[in-house]
Amino acid sequence: MSETNIESILQEHRTFPPSSDFAANATIGSMEKYQELYNKAATDPEGFWGELAEKELHWFEKWEKVLDWQPPSAQWFVGGKLNLSYNCLDRHLTTWRKNKAALIWEGEPGDSCTLTYAQLHRQVCKMANVFKQLGVKKGDRVGIYMPMIPEAAIAMLACTRIGAPHSVIFGGFSAEALKTRLVDAEAKLVVTADGGFRKDKIVPLKIAVDEALADNGAPSVENVLVVQRTKNEIQMQEGRDHWWHDLEKDASANCPAEPMDSEDLLFILYTSGTTGKPKGVVHTTGGYNLYTHITTKWTFDLKDTDVYWCTADVGWITGHSYIVYGPLSNGATSLMYEGAPRPSNPGCLWDVVEKYGVTIFYTAPTAIRAFIKMGEDLPKARDLSSLRILGTVGEPINPEAWMWYHRVIGGEKCPIVDTWWQTETGGFMLTPLPGATPTKPGSATFPFPGIVADIVDLDGNPVGENEGGYLVVKQPWPSMIRTVYGDEARFRRTYWEHIKPKNGQHFYFAGDGARRDADGYFWVMGRVDDVMNVSGHRLGTMEVESALVSHPSVAEAAVVGRPNALKGEEVFAFVTLEGNYQGSDALKSELMQHVVQEIGAIARPGEIRFTDVLPKTRSGKIMRRLLRNLAAGEEVAGDTSTLEDRSVLDQLREG
Repeated sequence: MSETNIESILQEHRTFPPSSDFAANATIGSMEKYQELYNKAATDPEGFWGELAEKELHWFEKWEKVLDWQPPSAQWFVGGKLNLSYNCLDRHLTTWRKNKAALIWEGEPGDSCTLTYAQLHRQVCKMANVFKQLGVKKGDRVGIYMPMIPEAAIAMLACTRIGAPHSVIFGGFSAEALKTRLVDAEAKLVVTADGGFRKDKIVPLKIAVDEALADNGAPSVENVLVVQRTKNEIQMQEGRDHWWHDLEKDASANCPAEPMDSEDLLFILYTSGTTGKPKGVVHTTGGYNLYTHITTKWTFDLKDTDVYWCTADVGWITGHSYIVYGPLSNGATSLMYEGAPRPSNPGCLWDVVEKYGVTIFYTAPTAIRAFIKMGEDLPKARDLSSLRILGTVGEPINPEAWMWYHRVIGGEKCPIVDTWWQTETGGFMLTPLPGATPTKPGSATFPFPGIVADIVDLDGNPVGENEGGYLVVKQPWPSMIRTVYGDEARFRRTYWEHIKPKNGQHFYFAGDGARRDADGYFWVMGRVDDVMNVSGHRLGTMEVESALVSHPSVAEAAVVGRPNALKGEEVFAFVTLEGNYQGSDALKSELMQHVVQEIGAIARPGEIRFTDVLPKTRSGKIMRRLLRNLAAGEEVAGDTSTLEDRSVLDQLREG
C-alpha cells in the first residue's frame, strides 16, 4: 500500500487484568517483571539470549559467539553443537519426567494412547534407525505427509535426531501440492499413512502420494514409509514402499542423537504467497530450539501439572512449534487430536477437554467463531473447569469472539493469550504473558521480551498513536527465518526490501498492518493487502468484520474492498449467520446500519452477501484474496493449493 494511515475508529476499552491468585503463582507475575525482562533484552540482547540458551538447553559444545548479524542474514550461537530431539527427549530421561506423559493422543473414532518420555524416546530411536536403513543420511530431506497420529511427531523427532531436515506437508493437501513441495525440497524419503480420519471420513493419504510420485513426478524420492492407520485399500509398490510396522519390529531402540551445528538446517516449511510457487521457509537448529522453548514456557506459564492442548495440525508452523518442539523441550504433556468438530459429534473438542482435564487450550479465531455458531449448549454440557489458560492463533480475533471465548469456555476466569506470529518468525512475537499482562479483547498486547517491534510508514518512520502502518521487527531474534529454500533473492525481496533501511536500521516485514493505541497495545489489522481505500479513507478489514460479528445474528464475516468508480473502493461483506437467523433484505439493511453505528458512515458496506461457508485454508484462515476476486467479478487467481474446499467458490459465485 502506498499510504499507511488506516482509519481506526472502532475502539476497544475493556481491560482484563490477571487475577491476583493467578499472578501470585505465575512464573512472570507482574508487568514490572515483564518490563524488567524486556529492558534487559533491549539493552543487552546477546547477554539476554546467551544466558537463556545456557540455562534452558543442553549443548554438546558451547557456542563461540551468540550472534553474527549481517543484515538480513543472522547466525545464532555460532559454533554451538546441540540436538533438538535430545533436548525434547533424552535430557528428561535422567529426571522423574522419564515416566511422565509426553504425548497424549486421541483418535477421531475414539481410540487413544499415551506415550511417556521413555516410550516416546524408544519409538523415535526406532524410527530414526528405520530412516537410516532406508538410506537417509545427515542433510537428506524427508517429506512427512501424515494424519494427526503419534507417528507424525515421532517422524519429526526422528528426523531431527539424525540431522535429516524434514518438510512436513499438511495431510489435506492435494497430490499436486504435495508433489510441488517434494520436488522443491528434493526429498529422499516420504513418510505417510494409508489414511487418516477427519470429520467422519477417511482421508486417503497414500493414494495422493502415489499420484504425486507417478511418472517420476518427484525424482529425488527413493522410498515411501507407510504407517497403517485406517486400513483402507492401498497399493504398495515393491522396492519403493515399506510398511512401518514391518520394519519397526526389528529396528534397534538405540540411536544416539547427532550433534548438530546451531545453524544446521532443521526444517523447511512451505507457506503460500499471493502469487508464484509456495515459499520454502528455512529454520535452523539452535535459535529455533531456544525460542520455541522459552515462548512456550513463559506465554503458557507452563507447570509440570499442565495438560497442554494446541488444536493445530503438525503440518503448520503452530504444530511444529507448539505441539511438538516447544512443549516437549520443556518436558510438558502435549495432547494431539486427530479429528475436528463433525456431524457425528460437534462437541468432540469439549469431550477431550473433559476427558483429559486439559488445563491449557490453544486454538484459532476461526474455530472460536465456529463454536459460537454451534451455540453454548455444547460446551456447557461438559465440565471445562480444568482450564486455566486459553490462547488464540492464526489471525486477529474479533473482540466479541474474544468475549464469548472468555465467558463461555473460560468461565470468566482464564487469561487469554492472543498471539501474533508467522511461519517465518518461528514463534510468538506479540503476546500477553498471562500472569502479568492486562488484556484487551482483540489485541495481541505487547512484544515478547527480546522482540523489538514497531509500526512504521514506507520510509521506516514510526507512525502516530492509533494510526495504521506496517508492523515490523527491528532487531534479529533466534528463531527468525534464515532464507527461502533455494531462493535467497526472494527471501530478501519478500521480507527485507519493502521498508527502506533507515540510518543502518533494517526492517523485517512480512505483510501485516497494525496500530498502537494510547496505552501502547498493538492491534494487528490483518494483511496490508486486506486494507480498503474508501473515498480516501483507509479502513482495515478486521475492524469492519469485528463490527459485523458484534451483531447477534452474525457468526462470521469476511470483508474485502470492491472497485467503485466513485469511491475508489466500497466495502463488500460476506456474512455467515448464527443458526436461527435467515438472510433477508431487512437483515442486510440492519447490518449496514449496525456498521455505521459501530464505526461510521464511511464503513457502510456497499453489499452484503449471506453464505453458509467461507473459503478457508486447511489451517482455518479465510482466503480474502479469493473473495476480492469474487467481489470484483474476476477469475480466481494465484496459488489455491491451501484451499480446503473448492466447491465453496462455486457457491459464493452463485450468491
